[in-house]
Amino acid sequence: MITNRRNLLAVVAGATLAPSIGLRVAARAEDLTRAERSIGNPDAKMTVNEYFSLTCSHCAAFAVETMPKVKSDLIETGKVRWVFNDYPLDQVALLAAQVARYLPVDRYDPFINALFATQDRWAFARDANHTEELWKTAGLAGMSRPTFDKAIGDNDLKTWILKQQQADQDKWKIDSTPSFVINGTKYTGEMSFDAFRKLIPDV
Repeated sequence: MITNRRNLLAVVAGATLAPSIGLRVAARAEDLTRAERSIGNPDAKMTVNEYFSLTCSHCAAFAVETMPKVKSDLIETGKVRWVFNDYPLDQVALLAAQVARYLPVDRYDPFINALFATQDRWAFARDANHTEELWKTAGLAGMSRPTFDKAIGDNDLKTWILKQQQADQDKWKIDSTPSFVINGTKYTGEMSFDAFRKLIPDV
């Protein structure tokens, strides 16, 4: 799951070069840190909500191994709209979620992909190294250090993420990641593309 610096730059920059997957903003323009993060056709017949933690190894495996085919076969073809939902399982994941939401919305998807691809480098570092390793990836994504420091110090955003997480837990009884809500039904666990595709009705 380790990637080198050149590959990481390619992952981070990918979305700006691939307009077929665009992020949809469903919030006021002045409140972009709290805007919906989603990819795919906003008019797609099917919406999948994913609940993930950026320090979850199962979420990382799904992102690296399964999600590319989900994008090519279901999202880019206009069949599915994918909505990302923060569900941090620890303080490090919460910190990373805050940083991700401080990037422009069109960089969100490639940034979390980069975080998942390099998870073993930053998520399991010791103590303060979490922050510095996370900063390295954010810097490669084009974030300035002042913006990064503001992101990790934004207690209002932290509270908002946790409130959203609690609301999702209350509504869908989510107790592990990754979890997916499809047509009002919750499914949990890392899975192959073939297993995931069976959960999507023909659209």
